[in-house]
Amino acid sequence: MPDIFANHAHVFPKELKPEGTVEQLLQLMDACGIARAVCFAPFPERHAPADFGVRNWNQWLAREIAGNGRLLGFGTVDFKRPALTTQVAEIAILKLKGIKIHPAAQGVDLLGKEARETYAAAEKLGLFVSFHTGLHWHRLRGYQPALFDELNWDYPDLRFSMEHIGGYAFFREAMGVLANGKNGYAGWTSVQPGKNGVPGVWSLSNMELCAVAHQLGPERSIFGLDFPYRKEPEIKAAIERFSSLPISDEAKAGLFGENLARVLRSSAQPPRPAGHPSQEGN
Repeated sequence: MPDIFANHAHVFPKELKPEGTVEQLLQLMDACGIARAVCFAPFPERHAPADFGVRNWNQWLAREIAGNGRLLGFGTVDFKRPALTTQVAEIAILKLKGIKIHPAAQGVDLLGKEARETYAAAEKLGLFVSFHTGLHWHRLRGYQPALFDELNWDYPDLRFSMEHIGGYAFFREAMGVLANGKNGYAGWTSVQPGKNGVPGVWSLSNMELCAVAHQLGPERSIFGLDFPYRKEPEIKAAIERFSSLPISDEAKAGLFGENLARVLRSSAQPPRPAGHPSQEGN
């Protein structure tokens, strides 16, 4: 198996989540045979950066991973602040490769005005977007997986992943969206079987995962860690499970890094707009 390049690692300052630091992530990567990973900045709606002496989380993440060739970053946006287009532009200026959006955790309507402004800016700047999909104890009408099909049509150049592929409750709905478009990727993240053989909220069966590879082809699946919420034994088990599935070697190579590397290589890095706020400081 080639070196693994994984998506979906949430990282935090040690004061906020000591088990979720960049240092802890690198240790887990070493233990699991993971060469590179994409890190997500904390959500500003959940953790106010000023409480930790930080101006914004995207600048914090860019500094934390600077010079580390094993880590790439995705920013987050604060949907409660104005100037969303400017926030997205700063993500690109900081050389972060994409945006993590969690509609339920961030309390944003997937097709609301604020979200659409963000998608339009991300599409223009060539930023990849990773979305949480599946249950997360928030009103389903605001982020039901079928709604993602609107992105296929309204933002035809926006590349995005549906993390958890809709989960146990919405797998088929998520697959309908992915098969109906060309720029969506299936995020194989936290889809392990539940305990005692009973599926969990995001569990997917081997048959369902094989269907993803069969229906979408080898180029549209991406392996995710969900660090630090998934620990070393769970991640090792996921790697072993996915490696043993009866899918092609091409599909496995794509899943474990080739697809993520390809989609992020094509991310644009636009010039800094005149008059843009400085990225210096905390």
